[in-house]
Amino acid sequence: MSALLPLAEAQSRLFALASLVEVERVPLAAAAGRWVATDVHALRTQPSADLSAMDGYAIRFVDLPGPWRVIGESAAGRAFAGTVLPGEAVRIFTGAPLPVGTDTVLVQEEAGRDGATLTLAGEGPRTHGRNVRVRGLDFAEGDLLLRVGDRLTPARLALAGTAGHGALDVRRKVRIAIAATGDELVPPGSAIGAAQLPETNRLMLAAQLAGLPVELIDLGILPDRHDVLEAAFRSLDADLLVTSGGASVGDHDLVRPALEAAGATIDFWKIALRPGKPLMAGRLGKAMVLGLPGNPISAFVTTLLFVRPLVAHLSGARDPLPATRPAILGEPLAANGERTDYLRAEIRDGRAWASTIQDSSMLGTLARAGCLILREPHAPAAQAGDSVEILDLA
Repeated sequence: MSALLPLAEAQSRLFALASLVEVERVPLAAAAGRWVATDVHALRTQPSADLSAMDGYAIRFVDLPGPWRVIGESAAGRAFAGTVLPGEAVRIFTGAPLPVGTDTVLVQEEAGRDGATLTLAGEGPRTHGRNVRVRGLDFAEGDLLLRVGDRLTPARLALAGTAGHGALDVRRKVRIAIAATGDELVPPGSAIGAAQLPETNRLMLAAQLAGLPVELIDLGILPDRHDVLEAAFRSLDADLLVTSGGASVGDHDLVRPALEAAGATIDFWKIALRPGKPLMAGRLGKAMVLGLPGNPISAFVTTLLFVRPLVAHLSGARDPLPATRPAILGEPLAANGERTDYLRAEIRDGRAWASTIQDSSMLGTLARAGCLILREPHAPAAQAGDSVEILDLA
């Protein structure tokens, strides 16, 4: 495990270690942000009848150019009950069912009305079926609407509900225990000495996981003591343990030995990534383990590239890795070394501008960044105007 593991291989090995959490059936209102665990088919047809797409009058196309005699009204939820005969029309509103005998809607802006007499006051519909949402326009009963691994976005939730579902099969929420390690750490806002540092990685990690189907367990700030760390790890009851700090090779980096003493097996440690090289991954009983670096930028980037994707994978996502997109570089970049590099950058005038200083302790540059510029290992020097891949942070 001394060699640096390529990023893609580390992600692949992480997923191979993991077992998906169990499936549960939840009401639609509790399913937002989850991933579908079974295919979702339509239980009904939408629309279930031909509906008007506009306010106007339901007519027979062959009766154009009129006139017509208005014999009733059709509104959403109150359909016209009769049959429309030649030369007759029905006042109709958006979303209302077309009466039997009609096939086209004359919009009200092109209609003239004098009592029960309707006349054409404009160009009128040019084609049969104009301004009509035909039965099954959106989907038909039995259609496959969502596949296993699709995320339940607001639109997909509405789709499932409209298709007749009141509950869906999803993976249960992932239980994540979060711990920070280090004698120098104190809670934010508390009195602080010259040798101390506010601990914000847990706060940042929790915010990065917002919107994902997780239950967070805060283990707090753990001291640099092997016995305390081992005891905390032995009593773990979670699907995933995420630690920050103590994962490097210094005398006070005790997370790995404490994990191994608690029964953990470490699959890989140290990856070809900047920032985030001292990442550690393994298993502790039934739980996955991710040991993040203590430097805040390293912790942030490894959360984007490992913690969030692992949560998505455990939850059944078909595509758990974050998506990049192309952008235009605002200034030259030097050739890259052997590690995959994620550079903090700002988006200005539609271009990506890398921050001048990329030190992994500097939260100010991260707070100003709108994206991370991805630089593959051994990427050649790039010039202003070149296309690069970026990972959006918004």
